[in-house]
Amino acid sequence: MDIRVGDRLDMKKQHPCGGKRFLVLRSGMDFKLKCETCGHEVMVPRAKAEKNIKNVIREENNA
Repeated sequence: MDIRVGDRLDMKKQHPCGGKRFLVLRSGMDFKLKCETCGHEVMVPRAKAEKNIKNVIREENNA
């Protein structure tokens, strides 16, 4: 799965605060994700994160 820094992920399961959308801060073997609702940052193993991704929102730069 092609996940890049700056992508927004809609997850199947929600964060304890109730938010389901996360911003990708780092990608590699682990993802560093930031909850867009409360701002909490979490490190998640790539395999676990990819299993729970519902939708990837990517903002394309046309410049």
